Amino acid sequence: MRWTYQPLPAGRVEALSQQTGVSPVLAELLLRNGHADAGEIAGLLQPALAALQDPFRLRNLEAAAQRLRRAIAAGEEVVVLGDYDVDGVSSTALLVTVLRHFGLRPRFVVPRRAEDGYGLSRSAIDRALEAGRPGLFIALDCGTNSLEEVAYLLGLGIDVLVIDHHRSKEQVLAGGVLINPHVPADGPEADPAWLNLCTVGLVFKLAHGLLKLLRAENHPAAFAFRLSSHLDLVALGTIADLVPLRGENRILARHGLRMLEETQRPGLRALMEVAGVRRNQPIMPVDISFRLGPRINASGRLADAALSVELLLSENGRFCEETARQLDLFNRERQDIERDITAEAERQIEEHYAADPGVVLFNENWHPGVVGIVAGRVSRKYNRPCVVLGNEGDMAKGSGRSVEGINLVQVFGGCSEHLSSWGGHPMAVGVALAKVRLDAFRDSFAAAVRAHAGDEIADRELTIAAWLSPADIGEELMAELERLHPFGQGNPEPVFGVAGVSLTHRPEVFKEQHFRFQIEAASGRRLHGVAWKLAERLPPTGVPLDLAIELRWNHFNGRKLLQMELKDWRPAQPPAA
Repeated sequence: MRWTYQPLPAGRVEALSQQTGVSPVLAELLLRNGHADAGEIAGLLQPALAALQDPFRLRNLEAAAQRLRRAIAAGEEVVVLGDYDVDGVSSTALLVTVLRHFGLRPRFVVPRRAEDGYGLSRSAIDRALEAGRPGLFIALDCGTNSLEEVAYLLGLGIDVLVIDHHRSKEQVLAGGVLINPHVPADGPEADPAWLNLCTVGLVFKLAHGLLKLLRAENHPAAFAFRLSSHLDLVALGTIADLVPLRGENRILARHGLRMLEETQRPGLRALMEVAGVRRNQPIMPVDISFRLGPRINASGRLADAALSVELLLSENGRFCEETARQLDLFNRERQDIERDITAEAERQIEEHYAADPGVVLFNENWHPGVVGIVAGRVSRKYNRPCVVLGNEGDMAKGSGRSVEGINLVQVFGGCSEHLSSWGGHPMAVGVALAKVRLDAFRDSFAAAVRAHAGDEIADRELTIAAWLSPADIGEELMAELERLHPFGQGNPEPVFGVAGVSLTHRPEVFKEQHFRFQIEAASGRRLHGVAWKLAERLPPTGVPLDLAIELRWNHFNGRKLLQMELKDWRPAQPPAA
């Protein structure tokens, strides 16, 4: 791993520190993330809900809100179809909650991965219409590219509303109302202020617009609805979907995490209990990414994601406890399947595809619902884009994951002739193709990655955000770092370099994979750290080292301890190296 550090002019750091009243370390972090304006920084460090922009500025949102207003006034039947990931599940739960508050009883359906495939498929639509044709059909986190399916619904006399954030590969939907800030793609009418919102963020904006309309006409239920109390759902989808936590996403996620800490939803409280998320401690993005999110996703990967929606909506404590335990079991099963597939995927790469710049893997026995996680693991390990596919009849279906600097949407655009369907984001895509096209797609994908990235993909980099001395590491710095939370995409958690330190004791290995360590400040104060999955590479004691660390609070037995998390180490070198 190659460490990189780009020094900033000391004068700029000092000037920003004085203008904003923050420490030089925090000033350096702000400048490194592109924040140089003192006025903008004030809003960044104290993100307020009042800073959210008028929802009606988002293209087509007012038309969608008016259509919902008419449905409420007429007591229409409404069907909501949401995707099976956390964004789709939380979007569905939020919209259904809003519509129920205003007297509607919307039916909701989530595509079944094995039966319906991804998104707004005909089979999912037909299942949604089994109980009758609604006046309004709402597709969440899918539908932008479903031209034929939307036309089918319109042909049945059903109005269609699509709320989505996936890129458009074809022409814009000819009918219905589409809320998607990426459409038209890269055109002059694009909505740059909302390009980073995922679907649950867009649903929040739509709910805000609907409330404005209903309050303007003095609807009695509109003044009794506190939209901000539902930001726990918005934080779930926003953080799990890995959208950049900048602009409005930062505001929604920051307040949503606080709302999640005190959530009154029985389903979320039960899920937090089985996931080991303590309600009396701060909830961090990692709790969503690695504890809550995977359990919500597990039902969609192995069973029916409608179960997760029902969990988020239910007020029945016993049902929520049982369902949360069921999702936990699904997640454990998913982990077992994932481990086996990951081992086989790594073996395939080592034996057959070690030289390919982009890798396509397939096995008849792999579960299509788990391969996306495996794709993420192997792409990170081998530092190259990977597509991992499972078996579904005559089709191979799965997911692709990319690495920094390689846009999968552009790459797939160069080899899409081999695919039956695909779609997603620059770093993650879903894909399906006939098995007979596998070899051709594998060659075409490798060639497309090579054309995009050149002959060699850059080595993995570890970017040092700032260099610290052990004396810098303490409660005052932690308090300043908390002002930058939440960390995530677009607002990365800073990795700090600590130069020329020696370990005071031999590292203590635990669970065969990890180790604990200590360093000492000049004052004699000891600083404790942990290294996850680095036990095969123990640093020596009594030798000057450079450490790359992240800083966080460790809550244990009612105590709050500052802890370093080691990302890498090397023999001591000049800090700017």
